[in-house]
Amino acid sequence: MNCLNQIILEGNLVRQPEKKTLPTGAAVCTLPIAVNRRYKTGDGSYAEDVSYFDVDAFGNLADVCVKWCPKGRGIRVVGRLKQNRWKDEEGKSHSRVKVIAEHIEFKPFLKKNPDGSPALQKEGEDSPKSADLGTPPLSKKKKLAMLAEAAAAAQHEQEANDIPVF
Repeated sequence: MNCLNQIILEGNLVRQPEKKTLPTGAAVCTLPIAVNRRYKTGDGSYAEDVSYFDVDAFGNLADVCVKWCPKGRGIRVVGRLKQNRWKDEEGKSHSRVKVIAEHIEFKPFLKKNPDGSPALQKEGEDSPKSADLGTPPLSKKKKLAMLAEAAAAAQHEQEANDIPVF
């Protein structure tokens, strides 16, 4: 059985990122983001739903995020889900799911013109377009091959277990 734990989120930071140092000495940056979803309701009107996620970035990625992710900036996060479980002093079980970032793309952010009007930051200026954990980037062909392999494995498992498709 192939296991897949991958998530892509695109949203805006709702607070300034918080950087901490773990007892091991590793840096971790928490990025709280809001992801908006707009959909059509049964009566034909539109509604919006907002979901909030805590994203953790580690190492050099944490340093880049602290520097380049101010509140309100749009980001796209590629990562994985991590569930933390613990018991409090009373023995009650708790659980929290976080997103562990492996790659972050930065959306252009607005700068102010001297007259106060918004001006879109151009590529090539100070801000990087993306950051990741330092792994070499995969080519588009390699990414498509990996996705096709995962889809084929899921299809094979589904057929083997006769799992209904929704």
